[in-house]
Amino acid sequence: MAEPQCNLIIDSCCDLPHDLVEVDGVEVLQFPYLMDDEQHSDDMFRSITAHDFYEKMRKGSTPSTAQIPITVFTELFERAAQSGVPTVYLSFTSGLSGSCDTARMVCDQVVAAHPGAELYVVDTLLPSIAEGVLVYEAIRQRAQGLTAQEMVAWAEEARYYVNDMFMVDDLESLRRGGRIPASVAFAGSKLDVKPLLNAEALEGKLSLVGVARGRKKGIRQLAEFYRKRAIDTGVGNRVVIGSSDCPKDVDRLKAELEKVDESVLFMETSIGPVIGSHVGPGMLAIAFMGPDVREEASVSDRIARKVKAKK
Repeated sequence: MAEPQCNLIIDSCCDLPHDLVEVDGVEVLQFPYLMDDEQHSDDMFRSITAHDFYEKMRKGSTPSTAQIPITVFTELFERAAQSGVPTVYLSFTSGLSGSCDTARMVCDQVVAAHPGAELYVVDTLLPSIAEGVLVYEAIRQRAQGLTAQEMVAWAEEARYYVNDMFMVDDLESLRRGGRIPASVAFAGSKLDVKPLLNAEALEGKLSLVGVARGRKKGIRQLAEFYRKRAIDTGVGNRVVIGSSDCPKDVDRLKAELEKVDESVLFMETSIGPVIGSHVGPGMLAIAFMGPDVREEASVSDRIARKVKAKK
């Protein structure tokens, strides 16, 4: 195996199991959240179990989240610059948080103060386990010897090959956090359906892509999404399944996926407290590497993306 040529910074919103990201040269940035009037850090369920967190929500707690403070980014990038090791930060989507823009601003300031320092920020355009798929693959690519510049180029292309879909019990938590328009949440509640969403391909915002009348039908639609988008690798596709404390539904989804693909490889994880604050208990999600999601964007959206890129 090649010697790693760069370090990685990732953040807790990737919602991977903490033991998978405890790797030398990989630092995890913890997003803050507030619950029951107490400040916490998203430590990937080291200090509280996923079940206990979601039980609090079921009993009425309404956690809220915040951006990562500038001081945290400053200390982080200063330390990376002083280490002399080229470093890449794979950031939670800018479509749902301003932290990526803050990271870029601070990174530019630190690089200006340390000429020659190789520090980079990549907007993954992905949330939760979709971000986790990219992070997991990036850690593998780092182990194979990608340089920092190569890692940036890889991540900026690979992010468009992460396919994801998730189901929530209702849209109220997302509406309360401003992650979806109130009109969409209202329509979902009136229709009495289970909403299906994903990360929109070009800007990393949430998009309502379907509805299901009941969780069982929703689970089948998640499996059908995989069937349509999975690429035959010959060695089994790795699918990340994320849930917010609904283990029976995870088992049902695995059974449905195995009907579609007997060789599928599962990675199970719990949706962390920051993402969980916005989706609530009962979220069920899948993410995997598949076809280029840019091909799903409308013609007008593709034109808009090109216009923005020229600015």
